[in-house]
Amino acid sequence: MADEYKHVKLSPIQQMVASCSGAFMVSLLSTPFDVVKVRLQAQVKPQTSSCHVIANRIINGMCYCGVGGTVEGGFTCLIPPEASAIKFTSTSDAFTKIFQNEGLFKLWKGLPATLVMMVPQTVVYFTAYDQLKVRLGLTEGQHVVYAPMVAGMSARVFAVAAISPIEMVRTKLQSKKGYKYTEVFSVIKNAIRQEGILCLWRGMGPTLLRDVPFSAFYWSAYELMKARYEEPTFGTTFAAGASSGMLAAALTTPFDVVKTHRQMELGELGYGKLGQKRLPFTFTLVFKLWAEQGFKSLFTGIVPRLAKITPACAVMISTYEYGKKYFRKKNGQRQERELAGQGLAKYS
Repeated sequence: MADEYKHVKLSPIQQMVASCSGAFMVSLLSTPFDVVKVRLQAQVKPQTSSCHVIANRIINGMCYCGVGGTVEGGFTCLIPPEASAIKFTSTSDAFTKIFQNEGLFKLWKGLPATLVMMVPQTVVYFTAYDQLKVRLGLTEGQHVVYAPMVAGMSARVFAVAAISPIEMVRTKLQSKKGYKYTEVFSVIKNAIRQEGILCLWRGMGPTLLRDVPFSAFYWSAYELMKARYEEPTFGTTFAAGASSGMLAAALTTPFDVVKTHRQMELGELGYGKLGQKRLPFTFTLVFKLWAEQGFKSLFTGIVPRLAKITPACAVMISTYEYGKKYFRKKNGQRQERELAGQGLAKYS
């Protein structure tokens, strides 16, 4: 059956409401996979021989590093607590050990931060995308790549910039066992005092390198797949979203690994003799991981990432499209009633 209201315009508020409809469901479904992915990626984080010392003073009362020994000033260099943590050998092993050693609900660790992040991010991302693609001239059913690619990339930059600090808090929480919100906020407070407010956007570089290509590929593939159907259904949009999300996620996983490592560095930076921060660039970290732990390490956590993103993309885009269709119908019916009322008034 043809959708007679598909050309009816939506307001930004209606687009926001439609985009929120799947955000809560996606957050609940994807958080356990996100926890497992972060834990697996945390295991391959390169060790550092630098310690948490500035001007011969220990930050937060202890100095941790990757190897034992002493540092300038005679302070003892300790092995980080997470170095002796339980090791995970696979995605299923991580699920099992987290459940057995920490409890079922630890698989949803960071869910409040995820919800706080997911809703505004989804609103900004989807609303900006739809507004931009219309301005770039894309109409429903067109087989084009340029408009959805540019709109997707631009919308993702806006969303990442707005949400990056919240995602950093969530990643820090999920990175190891026993991290509490109070401890994370204490680390954030100290980091801001020592490094400035911009430290809250640590990891934004690799996040953009991960998410901008992801968005470009995802939206281009999705719009092309959707255009194959004259009247896309919930099932076709679900399938198009799942397949596009899976391919885009697989290609951008190395930058997701680096993003995790960078955000874990909050409060754990090494300092040289002159107090200069050692912040390796994204591609330096990529090559360092490749050299030290092999090419496979760049795709650590790809299984839970795909298990998270594939259904998340499918649920999110299909519920979003359904929400838009619902509001278009409402708007169209309201316009028909208004026109009918005007006609009756004309002949009365």
